[in-house]
Amino acid sequence: MSGLLNVSSNPHIRSHDTTSRIMLLVVLALLPASVFGVYHFGINALVTILVSVTSCVLTEYVYEKLMHRNITVGDFSAAVTGLLLALNLPATVPWWIPVIGGVFAILVVKQLFGGIGQNFMNPALGARCFLLISFAGRMTDFTYDGISGATPLTALKMGEPVNLMDMFLGNKTGSIGEVSVLAVLIGAVILLLAGVIDLRIPGTYLLSFLFFILVFGGHGADPEYLLGQLFGGGLMLGAFFMATDYVTTPITKHGQLVYGCILGILTGIFRVYGNSAAGVSYAIIFGNLLVPLIEKMTLPRAFGKGGKKA
Repeated sequence: MSGLLNVSSNPHIRSHDTTSRIMLLVVLALLPASVFGVYHFGINALVTILVSVTSCVLTEYVYEKLMHRNITVGDFSAAVTGLLLALNLPATVPWWIPVIGGVFAILVVKQLFGGIGQNFMNPALGARCFLLISFAGRMTDFTYDGISGATPLTALKMGEPVNLMDMFLGNKTGSIGEVSVLAVLIGAVILLLAGVIDLRIPGTYLLSFLFFILVFGGHGADPEYLLGQLFGGGLMLGAFFMATDYVTTPITKHGQLVYGCILGILTGIFRVYGNSAAGVSYAIIFGNLLVPLIEKMTLPRAFGKGGKKA
C-alpha cells in the first residue's frame, strides 16, 4: 500500500527540495555544536554521537528490511534523529544508553506510527524523555574535567551567580550539544540562510519564554537571570532544531505562532515551578501533542464558506 500514488486535482506545487537535501543541511547546521561538544568533553562525546547515529540508522534499516518496506535510510532522517539524540545526552552516559534511545526513537516513535512524516512527536526528544524517566541518575550526571557539578540552570534555580560568557561560549557542563550557545546559533544561521526554517516558531518561542520569566520568574528584569535562562538548558538547541521539526509542528502560519507561544509558556512553567531546572524537552513533547488541535483552530477558512447568507 505504501507504494501507491495519490491522485489529486490541480494545482500542484512542486519544490526542488528533497528530504535528503533538507536532512543533510540539518546535519551541516548541527556540526558546530557537535564538533564543540567533542572538543569540550573529549572522546566520550564522540563515541556517544557515533553510537547514537549508528543505532538509529541500523534500527531503521533492519525494521524496514524485516517488514519488506522501502529502505529509507538514504534520506538521512534517521541520522539526524541519532545526532539530535546524542546532542541531548551527557557525555558520561555508557554506550548502551544511546543504543536504547536510538531503538526507541526509530522503532517506537517513528516506524510503528508509519515512518517519516507520520510520527506524532519528535523522535529524538521522545527518546530523551524516555531515557530521563528510565535512567534518571545517568541522564543527569553532568561531569566536566572529571568534576561532577550542577548545571548553570540548577545554580540559577538555587539563587547562585552564573558566568554568562562561559554559558555563551560553552565553558560549562551540560549535554553534549547544549553547552555552547554560540555553536548552536551558528548552526541556526545556516538553517535560516538555507531557507530550511524561519524565525516564526523559534522567535515566538524565545520571546514568550522571556516574557513568562520576566513576569513570573521572581527576579524581575535582572539581565543576568534572564540571559542565564536564555542561554541554559538546551533552550537554543530546542528552539531552532527541534521545535521546528516539519512533521511535528503546525502547517498554518498562525498555528506556528500559537505553537511557539505554548512552548515558551510551558518551558517557563517547568523551569519556574517544576522540580527540574530545564523543561525544554517536555515542553516540546507536550506541544507536539497539541499540534492537531492547534491546526484545527487556526486552519484558514475556505473561500466562499462561512460568510453571511443573504
